[in-house]
Amino acid sequence: MAQEIRVGMIGMGGFMNVHSEGLGKIPGVKVVAITDPVARNRANHKKRHAHMAQAAEYDDYRAMLKKESLDAVVIASPHTAHFDQIMAALGKGLHVLVEKPMVCRIDHGVKVVKKVRQTGLVLTIGYHRHTAGPYRYMRRAIREGAVGKLQAIACYQAQEWKKACKGLWRQEPELSGGGQLNDSGSHLIDVMLWMTGLQADVVSAQIDNCGTKVDINSAISVRFTSGAVGTVTVVGDAPGWWEDISIIGDKGALYMRDRLGLTQQLGWRDAQVVVNADALGSQSVAFDFIAAIRGKGKPVAPAECGLRVIELTEAAWKSAAQGGKPVKVPRTKL
Repeated sequence: MAQEIRVGMIGMGGFMNVHSEGLGKIPGVKVVAITDPVARNRANHKKRHAHMAQAAEYDDYRAMLKKESLDAVVIASPHTAHFDQIMAALGKGLHVLVEKPMVCRIDHGVKVVKKVRQTGLVLTIGYHRHTAGPYRYMRRAIREGAVGKLQAIACYQAQEWKKACKGLWRQEPELSGGGQLNDSGSHLIDVMLWMTGLQADVVSAQIDNCGTKVDINSAISVRFTSGAVGTVTVVGDAPGWWEDISIIGDKGALYMRDRLGLTQQLGWRDAQVVVNADALGSQSVAFDFIAAIRGKGKPVAPAECGLRVIELTEAAWKSAAQGGKPVKVPRTKL
């Protein structure tokens, strides 16, 4: 019989539904408590997910951590709350699955990484591309040298983020810690670094808040320590959703196009070939989290990923504030 894992949940908003659905499919996992300051959010979540109908309810996560016997927590609260909630959970000896971004400040990221290493607990971030077949395929192909030495990376993301988040906490800096670059854009920065294994050296950024309090449209130029160059473009004021990633090496290329799939070109002027990356399989972040707790592998999106993302993000914000002046990306020694 699988080891029972008792889980508490913090922040019962929209995206927590993804983790709740994932946990409900894993034998031996029991959601024993949920936390949200809004009673309606808790009620709606229980109604949607029958497996947590009997879970205790709290309006303060600190009360839950104090009163409940837990093995792990899942955090999907506003971004600036993540750090305190992560540290409180780790301090109680609990494993943590936290939604992106892990933290909103570099110093917080350093403290989280050090705490995870000190305790030996599992922490994973909700970077679901790490568990999706196409991105896993691209990472493997790069590491095996299929495209050769990386020369250039181009990452693009467009969403109706400005309109969709209008009036919500995501556009309030004290809760979000930033705009789309720190929200959906966090996925794009993370997957670029994770797949390629490259280390960002210098960035130059232009950012438009589009009349809001936070960044909406961002254009970032990156030079990596290897000499490769890259661009990250995050558009939050778009009429629809689109994402694509191009990775060019000196032997070939990989092209991931939203809803069109993955193609590769592994040779000079060779034809692009469609890749059936689903053969590698995909799984939920929740599945990966529980497997890591049970000692069946390491988390695929560990705390170090969150630190590297905020390092590049902070450098981009700093560059934009200086009119696009090149800014060195800090590489924190741990």
